[in-house]
Amino acid sequence: MRPPQVLALLRAYESPNVTYIEPDGSWPIVWERARGLHVWDAAGRKYLDLTAAFGVAAAGHANPRVVRAGQQQMARLLHAMGDVHPHALKAQLARELSRLTFERWGSKRKLSAKTIFCNSGFEAVEAALKTAMLVTEKPGVIAFSGGYHGLGYGALNATHRQHFRAPFVRQLREFAHFVAFPTSVQMLNLVESKIRQILRRKPIGAILVEPVQVRGGINIPPPGFLPMLRRVCDEGKALLILDEIYTGFGRTGEWFACERSRTVPDVICVGKALTGGFPLSACIGRASLMDAAWPRSTGEAIHTSTFLGHPVGCAMALAQIEEIQSKKLVARSAKLGPLLLSALETLSARSSALKLKARCLGLLAGMEFQLLNGKPATTIVLQVTKQMLHRGFILLPEGEHSNVLGFTPPLSITGSQILSVVDALGDVLANVMDHFEP
Repeated sequence: MRPPQVLALLRAYESPNVTYIEPDGSWPIVWERARGLHVWDAAGRKYLDLTAAFGVAAAGHANPRVVRAGQQQMARLLHAMGDVHPHALKAQLARELSRLTFERWGSKRKLSAKTIFCNSGFEAVEAALKTAMLVTEKPGVIAFSGGYHGLGYGALNATHRQHFRAPFVRQLREFAHFVAFPTSVQMLNLVESKIRQILRRKPIGAILVEPVQVRGGINIPPPGFLPMLRRVCDEGKALLILDEIYTGFGRTGEWFACERSRTVPDVICVGKALTGGFPLSACIGRASLMDAAWPRSTGEAIHTSTFLGHPVGCAMALAQIEEIQSKKLVARSAKLGPLLLSALETLSARSSALKLKARCLGLLAGMEFQLLNGKPATTIVLQVTKQMLHRGFILLPEGEHSNVLGFTPPLSITGSQILSVVDALGDVLANVMDHFEP
């Protein structure tokens, strides 16, 4: 089927709010297949994917080990019964997630974890919010400006962007209290003071935070941020919930971003790169906490779903974790991050009509575009994104104003590929600015 036919079908039969289609057909491309770092569209054109499809393809698209595990499992057991009759892979993956998280973090204290499997990231967040409610009996949650935790009605309470919240605010419970997300050391004291003020006045059961805000614009907090939250939660008897759905599994150069500051949460939410391409997420909590929060099942779980712990997803997740380990992709992310940051910083001096600011942790990077008057250069970023697509590079804008160009490539990317991307970006940026009228 030719791309115009596909887009015509979407216009006719998909909700109009889902896929943005340029009237001239220049956006989007129609994906046909993907392998490794590359995507081919329905017209046969090849692209280097700098998004890893929202960070999912951390070990590369259609990774052979992961695909093989999924295919073999589909032929053996395609579906199981969620919370009723279990299958072995669900138990094995729960054990592996415990080993990767709390057992590594608390080896001296002999910590372990227990997991609630979910389908998408927001469901893992909602399971974490339920955990906090059950164990503390306090409904309030502190979240952060710019935060994105998904769009289900529970998670939407803690997602900050009005673009997502405004149409539904009359149906929201509004149990979240928002605090500024600190991007400098100078902000930390003010943020801590505001959090403590809320804790004194409101029944707060949890603080929910992304260690790095990705959808919010690749916002990286100072190193003392998570340790401060850990300390405040301990004093206020609230849970620290980390949303590592985007930052987990090596994205920031550590298995999980919280490890950069040696902060151990009470609950961590993971997804996206967990399977490399199958809808599976997990709410992972300290075992003693999960035992205290959730009642033992007497035959009917109080939080479950039809596809809980899907056997194909579990098989792919175990293979994905093995692939990340065997290919040393976490270390690779840590090694290539400085190269990516350095290359992006060279672009800052190439435009006198823009302020460009690069920020990066591992292979999670963003280039913020501002006009000289400090306003977001949204139009320029969108033009750059489209021109880069036409040159064979898939990128996405991030942030409230879509003025941050995000980089979340597969962790298998090479240094030479990084440099080729930045070279192309420099050429495209020069071309866009040649036609820019302030």
